[in-house]
Amino acid sequence: MKTNAYWVGSFFLLGLLTPVKAADKPNIVVVLADDLGFGDVSCNNPMSKIVTPHVDRLAAEGMRFTDAHTPSSVCTPTRYGLLTGRYAWRTRMTSGVLDGFSPPLIEPGRVTVASYLQSQGYTTACIGKWHLGLQWTKKDGTLESSDRAEKGVRPGFEIDYTKGFSGGPLALGFDRYFGISASLNMPPFCFLENDHVVHLPVLHQERMRDANFTATDEGMRSPDFTNFAVMPRFAGEAIAFIEAQAAAKEKRPFFLYAPLSSPHLPVVTNQEYFGKSQAGSYGDFVIETDAFLGAILETLDRTGLTGDTLVLFTSDNGGLYHWWEAKETDDLKHYKVTGRAAHIQEFGHQGNGMLRGTKADIWEGGHRVPFLVRWPGKTPAGTVSNETVELTDLIATSSAILGTDLPKGAGPDSVNILPALLAEKPENPVREYSVHHSISGVFAIRQGPWKLIPDHRGSGGFSQPKNIDPKKEGGTIGQLYQLVEDPSETKNVYAEHPEVVARLSKKLQEIRPVER
Repeated sequence: MKTNAYWVGSFFLLGLLTPVKAADKPNIVVVLADDLGFGDVSCNNPMSKIVTPHVDRLAAEGMRFTDAHTPSSVCTPTRYGLLTGRYAWRTRMTSGVLDGFSPPLIEPGRVTVASYLQSQGYTTACIGKWHLGLQWTKKDGTLESSDRAEKGVRPGFEIDYTKGFSGGPLALGFDRYFGISASLNMPPFCFLENDHVVHLPVLHQERMRDANFTATDEGMRSPDFTNFAVMPRFAGEAIAFIEAQAAAKEKRPFFLYAPLSSPHLPVVTNQEYFGKSQAGSYGDFVIETDAFLGAILETLDRTGLTGDTLVLFTSDNGGLYHWWEAKETDDLKHYKVTGRAAHIQEFGHQGNGMLRGTKADIWEGGHRVPFLVRWPGKTPAGTVSNETVELTDLIATSSAILGTDLPKGAGPDSVNILPALLAEKPENPVREYSVHHSISGVFAIRQGPWKLIPDHRGSGGFSQPKNIDPKKEGGTIGQLYQLVEDPSETKNVYAEHPEVVARLSKKLQEIRPVER
């Protein structure tokens, strides 16, 4: 679904949009925060206890989206969707996430944003947390083939790190890669460069946990690696890449994909950010995340590349540090404040703003995220868009920006949102529908103001209630919300609108049965 018929007609017949000339290809920078909630950034949440000046700068100089969504409410499947324009539930991953030793999720030959832009003359780099699987080799010479351990976190003792890895960023269209394999609570704890480990890891047996979730599990760790060094190192590598492009004799457009490890737990805030927020150690970690974006923007300014660069800042799913109180929902009696929510509740900070639920949930707090775009001379400054958009839309929109067609079969779930970026006011919405997916595999479909969660009651994720049995509890078998009137999903109107339930159920059935 690269675009709908209306936009095809608009693009080619009405001349509302003019493709960017080959000589004017913009640089594209995508900064993807990890577990950053919609309400964690101050431009989205006037009541936020965290001030994010650099995200706010993007809002002032570009466009802020209020209805942007990740295709999944957890990390790995969202990153798959962002790079491929394809829902991850069409792959082997129908629930959960990968770990640091999982085989590659992106199939060989699958077109990605990076490989497409590379084919259009772009220099491409990925700096940050990959979390999409890498092909490791075991000490016995066999390839690692399992996605995760049956229980707990696997330390990686059996991997032969001298052999590096394959199937990673370099195999998928990136000219350069520097980063980490997965989250900072998942081994191996070491930096990766291109297709190898920078310094070989050794056994690390320390295991600690505390109330702020600042600890890590035991596993293989490079002697030079500390969790606190990760964000500064990412910033340095990203800055160096931009500076190198500015200094290159042969000027080529570039694509920088910067998937961060913050503010995902463990909360490892560096000392210079201590006390910078009014939301405790987590809030300070968000400030450090915002500072990374600030470093990117400052580098673009200093190198004279700001005017030629489209910058997108977003998050891979909703925030984990969030507390919420329902007012009307029939599920209220099941709701409990979790440990992480209690940690942030004492500061009065709503990490997901007015939205219900957290990371991993099918509710809005799980997948509605910050989404800001600055494109000087193209996207009007200081504007707000209420269009429904998805992170999967990057590849189709890149194609529209460059005025070229994607290869056949590429980006099947991606939609061209260029009209929204240019602040056009068409009769029809940019997206006909949007599909959401929780950590446990619960689906939702959104169309216009309506959001249907068929055949499931509860969050389908981390928040209580995770699942309600209608046979025992009574009530409807699914959930339906009118999000314009009830953005906090406090009133399930499934029983009142059977015609909407039937229409959206049929639509979801049409979308889902796609050959994997």
